[in-house]
Amino acid sequence: MVGAGSWGTTVASLAATNAPTMLWARRLTTADAISSTHRNPEYLGELPVHEAVEATHSLAECVRAADVVVMAVPSHGFRDVLSAAAVHVRPGVPVVSLSKGLEAGTLARMTEVVSSVLPGHPVAVLTGPNLAREIAAGQPAASVIAIDDTEVATQLQSLFATPMFRVYTNPDVVGCEIAGVVKNVIAIAAGIARGMGFGENTLATLITRGLAEMSRLAMAMGARPLTLAGLAGMGDLIATCSSTQSRNMSVGMRLGSGETLEQVTSSMNMVAEGVKSSPSVLELAMRHKVAMPITQQVVSVCRDGLSASDALINLMTRSSKSEFE
Repeated sequence: MVGAGSWGTTVASLAATNAPTMLWARRLTTADAISSTHRNPEYLGELPVHEAVEATHSLAECVRAADVVVMAVPSHGFRDVLSAAAVHVRPGVPVVSLSKGLEAGTLARMTEVVSSVLPGHPVAVLTGPNLAREIAAGQPAASVIAIDDTEVATQLQSLFATPMFRVYTNPDVVGCEIAGVVKNVIAIAAGIARGMGFGENTLATLITRGLAEMSRLAMAMGARPLTLAGLAGMGDLIATCSSTQSRNMSVGMRLGSGETLEQVTSSMNMVAEGVKSSPSVLELAMRHKVAMPITQQVVSVCRDGLSASDALINLMTRSSKSEFE
């Protein structure tokens, strides 16, 4: 497991119930805390880390004997960390991405980054409505392992599944990955609405229209419609847009209440992927000639400094059209 943030640590704990698991932490203090206390206080507070998880500050030690490499690194550092690890990864070892972002500039999905850095390795995505703290606390949840190789999918399914964490397989890597990227952007919009004091009707509208944007882009890229109605699509969207545990939702709430993006991000110790990914999502939508008005307004707020109230006006005063256009 490469990356000891809240989700990487949580998934390491899940995997440790089924296989020997080593977790790489960028900071030595984090690795030492996990090894000595079986806690990750910076990201998971007092929630326990499985006692079988071994933590290390050495990237080479973490990956060189691994039968599966799981990347839990944010998209902006994903390629650099994977490139540093690549020389130590054995041939043919499957790589699983937990990251829900696009690479700035190339607009590459994380599985595409893996394929370019480690060609010839099976590449999968683990994604779904997975708020790390709830799963770390043992609450029941489900996720999807997406890869178009049935045999590898079944092996990975058994690696991550536990009695309280149900894992489904899905061959639609593009659909699962794009859904995970777009839902973060929509969650910022949902948070902005919450921060402005709006209620359930507004939230339901944003989630539903956000699902339409997600589906249009993913299907334009070859995704299967059922994927967007499943755990990786609608499921993840609902969880991320509804919970203050979501970093993207929390960023949006603070923006909606009047804080600047600089004020918000300077006080966070974890990355809100939607902030960095929103311009790339919009660029990808333009490339595929897909209309994404909510995404466009999130970019205007996060990148261009538009006020939340002006973004709302822009959305609500768009020309009238059919719901399915």
